[in-house]
Amino acid sequence: MKRKTINRILAVLVIATIFFGACTKEKSDVRLAPTLATTQVLDIRSDSATVVGFVVAEGDGYTEKGVCYNTATAPTISNSKVAYTGQTTSAAFKVKLSGLAYATKYYARAYATNAAGTIYGEEYSFTTLPVVPTLTTAAITAITGNSAAGGGNVTVIGGAEVTARGVCYGIAHNPTIADGKTSNDKGPGAFVSALTLLKGNTVYFVRAYATNSAGTGYGPEVTFTTLIDMPVVTTTAVTVVTKVSAVSGGEVTYNGGGTISARGLAWGASANPTIAGTVIAGGTGMGIYVSNLTGLTKFTTYHVRAYATNSVGTAYGADVVFTTLSDLRTWNIPGDYVAASYPGSTFADWAPDKSPQVKSTITAPDNLEGYVYMKNASNGWKFATQPNWDGPNYGDGGAGKLDANGGNFSSPAGYYKINVNAGANPMTYTAVATSWGVIGDASPNAWTDETAITYDPTSSTWKGGMTMIAGGFKFRANHSWDYNYGSNSKDANLNAGGDNIAMAFAADYYFTLDLSHPNAYTYSANRWGLIGSATAGGWDSDQNLTWDATNKVLKVTADLIVGEIKFRANDAWDLALGGTVDALTTSGGNLAITAAGNYTITLDLSKATYTCIIKKN
Repeated sequence: MKRKTINRILAVLVIATIFFGACTKEKSDVRLAPTLATTQVLDIRSDSATVVGFVVAEGDGYTEKGVCYNTATAPTISNSKVAYTGQTTSAAFKVKLSGLAYATKYYARAYATNAAGTIYGEEYSFTTLPVVPTLTTAAITAITGNSAAGGGNVTVIGGAEVTARGVCYGIAHNPTIADGKTSNDKGPGAFVSALTLLKGNTVYFVRAYATNSAGTGYGPEVTFTTLIDMPVVTTTAVTVVTKVSAVSGGEVTYNGGGTISARGLAWGASANPTIAGTVIAGGTGMGIYVSNLTGLTKFTTYHVRAYATNSVGTAYGADVVFTTLSDLRTWNIPGDYVAASYPGSTFADWAPDKSPQVKSTITAPDNLEGYVYMKNASNGWKFATQPNWDGPNYGDGGAGKLDANGGNFSSPAGYYKINVNAGANPMTYTAVATSWGVIGDASPNAWTDETAITYDPTSSTWKGGMTMIAGGFKFRANHSWDYNYGSNSKDANLNAGGDNIAMAFAADYYFTLDLSHPNAYTYSANRWGLIGSATAGGWDSDQNLTWDATNKVLKVTADLIVGEIKFRANDAWDLALGGTVDALTTSGGNLAITAAGNYTITLDLSKATYTCIIKKN
């Protein structure tokens, strides 16, 4: 053998020795013959592996070489062996061991045989890989229109833990776990699976599955057909509600695998109406349909449910509740107080159509309510049920009762909350003078008492400012919780006895409470600031105005330069005031500062027309 070839072989042996010395392996204590080596095990699979041997003294009469293997240590050629039969172009040779058992530990050694006997190389151990589990698929039972029972049996785990098992199913052959599947614990053995959310009258294909580290194995495929299922129908929201009619309907979104022979709307005064009661037919088949309800009774609560029928039965949509409209009442309150109490308005004394009003609501059509301001020391008034004197008109019947022949009511000055119970016999009323304020843990007096605000006849609103902290507040009158408003909708609308209103920032606020529109009461609470090119913050940052409780104005003292200013609320441009100092408006232009200096600026929001004073100190 050439020296160059020998050197190459020796180099390979050195590299092989270093490589395998760094690997974890199992080996015997027998010292190897110097002319033979088992160098590595390659391409281990579940049923095979490739072992590399190395013979240095190729020309020393070796008649056979190969690899022997066994499940016990120190295998010999009397165990299993595979002889190498390929061409010998180098000292190394590869032998593939086939027909091995999965997940099994084997021991292998290279061997070489000559006339003197057989020598063995170094022993190596390896473990074949596991295989996917083997299992059966159970027959399908308990079939309905939308469910069935199945399962399987993991008979062979495949040499590794079964970490998931169940059945997979779909409407195409050979479903996999990428399709619909159930999860039924883990490990070997039988299991039961519940198949749900199936479609009616549909052919399904089912295979049991089990997963281990080698992958997922599947059982044989079985098939079944679901029964016809119940339909699915939704009820349309009720719209166009009047005193005697409304519009609803439904949509059949699923026929259950059958034919929709009837559909429509069931309705009545009781919850969950059925087709045994009153119905409006809506045709047949899938899709949307509209149902017109007529002949209803005013101010009555009704229930409606869409329905759909196939050969299995009748399904219903959700129960939707609505109430027909009522005869709302609007009464006028004419009197000798009107002109003096509502300056700047079109109201006039003893003119029903030019008077404040009380109104009822849809939910309480016989109960009228409203707020009326009476300025005079003594004020005479009546109820007019029409915007004229055609009647019926009601006066004082004594003891809080109304009388069509009664004289004028007489009330001292005050801001009155007037309520009428027109459903009583005889009809009754109350007129309570109220004085309003702000109460809550965010307000100056906390929940102990309201901090007063002031009524402004020019705007028909209550107004005032105060220093607030973060917290909650409400509007309350007469130091009594009988008269209070919060906001359930968390907006500018008020509700009697409603939720506390959140006050997020500590600052001086200006409040406006508007009770001038019966049953539609609103408020505002704003932080005001000065902004503009003449201010230190320019157009980017406000200088806050503070509340002057003595003069009932918002005020700020600041150094200004030549430029322009405006007032804005809540550090935003949603609400801003400009124009002229004696008539500020939301659409007004910037106010000019023509000379630099220290200024005291006041903002007066107490009247219907907003004004300001810009005074150089």
